[in-house]
Amino acid sequence: KTRAATPDEIAHPKSQIENETVIAWLWARTVTCPNPACGCRMPLVRSFELSKKKGKETWVEPICEKSVVRFAVRGGGGKPPAGTVNRRGARCVCCGTPVPFDHVRAEGRAGRMGAQLMAIVTEGQRGRNYYAPLEEHVRIAQSATPTWKPDCELPRKHRNFQTPAYGMGNVGDLFTARQLVALTTFSDLVAEAREQCARDAVSAGLPDDDVPLRDGGAGARAYAEAVSVYLGIAVSRLSNSHCTLAIWSSSRDQSVNAFSRQALPMTWDYPEVNPFANAAGDLTVTTKSIERVIDGYNSTKDATANQQDAAHLAAIPRSSIISTDPPYYDNIGYADLSDFFYVWLRPSIDTVYPEVFTTMLAPKVPELIAAPHRFAGDWTAATSHFERGLHAAFVSLKQMSSIHHPITIYYAFKQSETDEIDEEGDKDILVNTGWESILESIIGSGYMIDGTWPMRTERPSGVKSAVNALASSIVLVCRPRPDDAPTASRRQFVDALRRELPAALKELQSGNIAPVDLAQASIGPGMAIYSRFSKVLEADGSPLTVRAALGLINQELDTYLEEQDGSVDPDTRFAVAWFQQYGFGEGEFGVADVLARAKNTSVDGVAAAGVARAGRGKVQLVGWRDYDAGAWSPETDRRLTAWEATHHLIERLNTRGEDGAGLLLAQLSDDLAAEARALAYRLYSICERKGWAEHARDYNALVVQWTGVQERAKEAPERPAQGGLFG
Repeated sequence: KTRAATPDEIAHPKSQIENETVIAWLWARTVTCPNPACGCRMPLVRSFELSKKKGKETWVEPICEKSVVRFAVRGGGGKPPAGTVNRRGARCVCCGTPVPFDHVRAEGRAGRMGAQLMAIVTEGQRGRNYYAPLEEHVRIAQSATPTWKPDCELPRKHRNFQTPAYGMGNVGDLFTARQLVALTTFSDLVAEAREQCARDAVSAGLPDDDVPLRDGGAGARAYAEAVSVYLGIAVSRLSNSHCTLAIWSSSRDQSVNAFSRQALPMTWDYPEVNPFANAAGDLTVTTKSIERVIDGYNSTKDATANQQDAAHLAAIPRSSIISTDPPYYDNIGYADLSDFFYVWLRPSIDTVYPEVFTTMLAPKVPELIAAPHRFAGDWTAATSHFERGLHAAFVSLKQMSSIHHPITIYYAFKQSETDEIDEEGDKDILVNTGWESILESIIGSGYMIDGTWPMRTERPSGVKSAVNALASSIVLVCRPRPDDAPTASRRQFVDALRRELPAALKELQSGNIAPVDLAQASIGPGMAIYSRFSKVLEADGSPLTVRAALGLINQELDTYLEEQDGSVDPDTRFAVAWFQQYGFGEGEFGVADVLARAKNTSVDGVAAAGVARAGRGKVQLVGWRDYDAGAWSPETDRRLTAWEATHHLIERLNTRGEDGAGLLLAQLSDDLAAEARALAYRLYSICERKGWAEHARDYNALVVQWTGVQERAKEAPERPAQGGLFG
């Protein structure tokens, strides 16, 4: 609903805002509504919420006046309006017309995408304050005239570079005029600071020997150049928050950097941060964080760093210990992403390290990734470039590595799902080309996989906590394969998998590996079996490919998880089979009755156990949200099930944290607790195949936090045991 604004809503306490420091100006991109009866400049807004902090809830309310949109700032009681952009498209805030992304992209490519000031954030005496826009602030922002801006074309039609589709195909398009003025000014000042540092260093007594830093200098010039390197890094890093791809966090009341992952996604509303506000994203905070790192340096040891092509190593000693994190096929465009920072770093310190900054942009041609946009869109040529280079790199590493020490290879590339649905409604697991390529290169260069170390390398919080992203890197431990390694048939390989893989998977689970990481971690022990043979042959004598071997490993992982169903109670076995078909949706009573009988239970039984609900000819599983919070006690339940234990633990974890879940875990027998944990792995694997991300997160979180829950369980007070008849 829309209405006209009253004068007091548009009025602004100008005198108050002038006494406070502006933290940021919040802008919304705009395009023209395609509805000819409307034609307003419709704001594109992810969320109108400004602050979610308790007691300070604040939001923006759009107000339409004859197809002109104004913004008012609201607080206190009430509910913020929904954003105007979601994954399906946009919506005009004035007329309500659904607007497809095709229209938004066309407007952007035609140069008709604009921006409108939505709110002003200040630092007051009691924290952040939010105000409606002031025309004076808009005029000042529009008056900025940059003298330079980066000129660097971004890749087209690449999933990690979304802005070109909206008309922002150059790095220079990702900044406002005022941000460009600030960044170019800071960049120019680095050279001035370097000259001033040199003069101060001479006055302080350092040798005026004119030996540069790159030649090992330790005098006044080298000191000044070292300071300027850190200042140049600060300016380059500042671009991460001073661009139109940053976002405003309503939960933290601050700006959040553009690079939450290795991509340049499209954003709709964005903060323009004041670089002198002494707040997140400004110059002072950025330089202070670098200062803290410098203070923590251990400078008692000398070290050198050399940059070389890994496929043609020359300047490292033979028998070196090698640990590497290779590129991930086409997953990350490292060099293209580096340009975002390179264009600001180069003008600041190219005279300090001229050999590093010989090119105007980051070098692209030798980069070892599969990038079809560098081969006129030819995927075959891009893949061939990647595979040849990766094989050459591992051959080179093998020649330089020590026979006494393994090479360790970090890899955290999730296997993909196909879009093909099988007869049971599951997505098939696709053997990822990245995994296939790296394993072929490792094995083809003469290495065998000697072990697997799942290593927690990702933060448990932040942007990845809300998605089913990998929590660990898989460290492949490799040694040279003996020259006399035997050959094996496909049958021998499968027999070895069935014999050895379950024990390895059990060990991984006992180490509390997250369910989201289990499929990746299983590749290690599975490929260890495959790679210890010189060849694995099909029945017709042709080699069993790495892709086929990975498929067999995935099958054995599924079998291992399915076999765990047999060790649980009949009601849970029914629930797992029903979950595979219907999830938490309803199914026909007749189908449930047949399945329950096959699992040695009944529909009435699973309902009595609290596993499912039955009525009106329908049956539906009970999830953690359906249980009364904190009401269940395993000590009084006469029909205990692993299903109940698992979902009650999730309920306690989600509502009362590890403390609440620990109190419940303390009441479970060791066997039931182990079954609940194993069931979380099983249910996660089903969710992963079905694409049920929300449910998958619950099961993954239970396992990830299991250790903490166990610790809380140990701290729980012991419950008194019931006495006997005679004491």
